[in-house]
Amino acid sequence: MSSQLLPVASLSTTSRSSLSPSSSRIQHTLAQRTHIPAHVYKHPAAILLELCTSMEELRQIIPLIIKNGLYEEHLFQTKLVSLFCKYGSLTEATRVFEPIENKNDALYHTMLKGYAQNSSIFDGLSFYCRMIEDGVQPVVYNFTYLLKGCGENCLVKNGKQVHAQLILNGHEGDVYAMTCVVNMYAKCRLIDDAHKVFVRLPERDLVSWNTIIAGYAQNGFAGRAIELVSQMQDEQLKPDPITIISVLPAVGNLGYSTIGKSIHGYIFRSGYECLSNVSTALLDMYLKCGSLSTARVIFDKMSVRNVVSWNIMIDGYAESGDSMESLILFQKMLDDGIKPTGVTIMAALHACADSGDLSRGQFLHRLANELGLQNNIPLTNSLISMYSKCKQIEIAGKLFKNMKEKTRVSWNTMILGYAQNGHVIEALNHFREMKLENIEPDSFTMVSIISAISESSILLQAKWIHGVVTRSFLDRNVFVKTALVDMYAKCGAISIARKLFDLMDEKHITTWNAMIDGYGTHGCGKEAIELFNKMENENIKPNNITFLCIISACSHSGFIKEGVRYFSIMKEKYAIDPTMDHYGAMVDLLGRSGRLQEAWDFILKMPVEPGVNVFGAMLGACRIHKNVKFGEMAAERLFKLNPNDGGYYVLLANLYASVSMWDKVNEIRTKMERKGIVKTPGFSSVDLGNEVHSFYSGSSWHSDSKKIYDFLETLMEKIKDAGYVADVDLMRDVEDDVEEHMVSVHSEKLAIAYGLLNTRPGNTIHIRKNLRVCGDCHNATKFISLVEKREIIVRDLHRFHHFKDGICSCGDYW
Repeated sequence: MSSQLLPVASLSTTSRSSLSPSSSRIQHTLAQRTHIPAHVYKHPAAILLELCTSMEELRQIIPLIIKNGLYEEHLFQTKLVSLFCKYGSLTEATRVFEPIENKNDALYHTMLKGYAQNSSIFDGLSFYCRMIEDGVQPVVYNFTYLLKGCGENCLVKNGKQVHAQLILNGHEGDVYAMTCVVNMYAKCRLIDDAHKVFVRLPERDLVSWNTIIAGYAQNGFAGRAIELVSQMQDEQLKPDPITIISVLPAVGNLGYSTIGKSIHGYIFRSGYECLSNVSTALLDMYLKCGSLSTARVIFDKMSVRNVVSWNIMIDGYAESGDSMESLILFQKMLDDGIKPTGVTIMAALHACADSGDLSRGQFLHRLANELGLQNNIPLTNSLISMYSKCKQIEIAGKLFKNMKEKTRVSWNTMILGYAQNGHVIEALNHFREMKLENIEPDSFTMVSIISAISESSILLQAKWIHGVVTRSFLDRNVFVKTALVDMYAKCGAISIARKLFDLMDEKHITTWNAMIDGYGTHGCGKEAIELFNKMENENIKPNNITFLCIISACSHSGFIKEGVRYFSIMKEKYAIDPTMDHYGAMVDLLGRSGRLQEAWDFILKMPVEPGVNVFGAMLGACRIHKNVKFGEMAAERLFKLNPNDGGYYVLLANLYASVSMWDKVNEIRTKMERKGIVKTPGFSSVDLGNEVHSFYSGSSWHSDSKKIYDFLETLMEKIKDAGYVADVDLMRDVEDDVEEHMVSVHSEKLAIAYGLLNTRPGNTIHIRKNLRVCGDCHNATKFISLVEKREIIVRDLHRFHHFKDGICSCGDYW
């Protein structure tokens, strides 16, 4: 075989730039049959070689061979080459092979197998070229080894050359060899070429069918893989465990539970259920089809569970949202003495991330280090994700910084972590660094950075990233476009969000959810309901998130009757069980409208133990409607469930203050001091160009403080003349003029004043508030929009307020 057909890789013993039949290499005499004296093959050393099971044992036998003068015997040379190749020591095999003067063909075939299986495939191809030059006639299994290596390394060109050599050497009629060709093309993702070879096979046996079925399944053609199983049976071939293991992932990927159950029945009838790899494939299929309970029954019945079985179940529970059961199963695995792999720990870390279980996550981190997995890149990415979701972004950042090699997934995970923790600047900086490292962003990168900008609520940045997405040709991805819709809605540009939504040719369920949620947070309840109806009319089935969005939209707009109806049809029409978030949204819906008794009765009738968000919604409603009775009842439960959340203490204190129960206010403040709970300081920010300016109530650190306060003083006089009256309900033992001054320097007013000072007349001002906007600031902003003839968009903790011409979009219902 010439060097033009196969490229030659560098070998320690065969290094050369080209090969040809006229090479100056000394041709070896090929002794095809060698007489072996009886005293040689009956020697104890020969018997020991036959019984050898490891490299360590082989090294102990070699001195015995040399001592007895048997090293030059052909039998021992052949056996040593074979064993060194078997145990992956090609250097040692070469040392034995090269000095042999009369090499027979079997030695060459053994060496080729060793190179193909234990070294670079290029070394195997190079040795094949040498073998041809030395006059050795290749045998069929030489090609099968090389085809396997080409397939595993996706070497299409080399694979085609081996295919050609196979035919030239007269093996096109060998079913097994040609099946290896099918496998090579399938592994190289040339499934059409694989199928062409398959249909031309002189005979298609079970191995051939299994190979093409697995090829289609692994290349993403799940439906075709399932069809081929039926065709195989039409040819009177019965599926074996390999067939089943190949096709079950395809069934799971398509979610064809009915077909999956049919295959399960066949497995049971054929007696394959006792095979652990078949049961493991069944687990995976049922989990992908959403049948977690069925998968658990199979898992519990398995007599032998390997680490893959455990991994699938642990990950299955984590993916389904049952983090607790996932971690319980992980602990049981450890208790049963099963050594976890990196995949196991990644699945458990997923559960820790979703449940916020930092202590268990730290245990897993230590365990990974003990197992020597500290340099495992996918596992480190999972650790970064876990620490980010557990609000330990500094630790996540250190892990990322210390990574020796960072993949695109690593960058994406870190950017998303910063976005989830509100570190917008860090997310943007890492995005820029990623591009400087010549790592091209993908759709996941864009979704992560878009979510970061969504949290900042800065419209100018939103438009910038939209441009980046378009220039990166990622604007056709449905999830990227959905993220853009969500971003514009969260940046106050609800009309732009709707335009993007309407321009989308393909809409995922998350796209509809994002738009409905956007309308809800902007107080556009009517538009949210219309969009939900449009979604139903287009036969798009809403999911649990859709119902959470629409109920919340009804709550923000005061559509009580509609919200209650949606909660009912969620279960009755769509068979969706309410989650704790749905119950919380319903309490908010009823409580915000003043139906506090109805809201409390709803809580008492819940089929599950109410969570923090349910009682939090109740307490918030009591604060709005100044109901101390229900407020105290809700607060009592909250302090038991979450005793260290300062927000609920402040909410209760504000409730007491609103009804002038000052002794109770002092009690709450004393409790907070005793527990070391600090109130989250409120601040507001305004974005001007590429800058964000933040203000705290009464703060004077800004370089333009004097100008801001002077302007604000004049502004407050103007709105008073227009009818504004300060709301000082929460003030105690303060003179009237001091009360007015204290509310006049709230952070929202400072941010608005600075925005008015630094923008042209008529420009819209965007304000971001980290807490719920207070009643006085809400009222004052309405008057400011009137006297200044400006539109002011305020995004607070829960929703948007669009102020224009003295009116707020919320209709004073918030």
